Amino acid sequence: MTAFAELPLLIEPAHLASRLDAPELILVDLTSSARYAAGHIPGAYFVDPKRTQLGQPPAPGLLPEQAQLEQLFGELGHNPNAVYVVYDDEGGGWAGRFIWLLDVIGHTRYHYLDGGLHAWLAEDCELSTAVPAVHTQPVALQLDSAPTATREYLQSRLGAADLAIWDARAPAEYRGEKALAQKAGHIPGAINFEWTAGMDPARALRVRQDIQAQLSSLGITADKEIITHCQTHHRSGFTYLAAKLLGYPRVKAYAGSWGEWGNHPDTPVER
Repeated sequence: MTAFAELPLLIEPAHLASRLDAPELILVDLTSSARYAAGHIPGAYFVDPKRTQLGQPPAPGLLPEQAQLEQLFGELGHNPNAVYVVYDDEGGGWAGRFIWLLDVIGHTRYHYLDGGLHAWLAEDCELSTAVPAVHTQPVALQLDSAPTATREYLQSRLGAADLAIWDARAPAEYRGEKALAQKAGHIPGAINFEWTAGMDPARALRVRQDIQAQLSSLGITADKEIITHCQTHHRSGFTYLAAKLLGYPRVKAYAGSWGEWGNHPDTPVER
């Protein structure tokens, strides 16, 4: 029985602090190299957020190559019995994207530290500058396409009554006032709910307790397939995570995001 078995997907600093020595724990820090070096949760491995993305224009947010993922998870000591706890220092964007990667590799034993490093520091929990040894054993992964919506899939679903496209970008991007691609605007039918609107600054950037009511008022509901995106599937890492936290059964990330959609010649756009 794992020490994390009875815990929900969303955990508090006290839950983690009492389980830092659990042998099954793989603790992942997705802050920055400078922040990690200055002090991180004891035992955490640093993962440069850029390693979670393919990084090639025009759609840098696409999934990394399988060999890159196998290298990354091999360094973390990935194994079928591992329990991942993931955190960042921005309210869940990069952490949520990493959880999407875990879904892609078919690993469902994971938790998000609500509020990430901000919440950990607010609770006066311990920091460390010790760096755990990187593992060298290679790992073979089987990738699951189910957590990901391709551009072709999303286009085929446009207009479906059971689809909610969650656009996590800023309202100015959604309205087409700010262009970060050849085309400006949004995917037809998309609903704009900026990622930071789901965070509570008064509670160390924890997920807002009324987020389900907020989403329901917009039509982002559990009876629909949720496909979320931003510009590079970084900000929509949070929105993917939020939909998972709420127990929505059909959640996909459009990893190509607006970087792909807004630069593709055959994609429809609304403003």
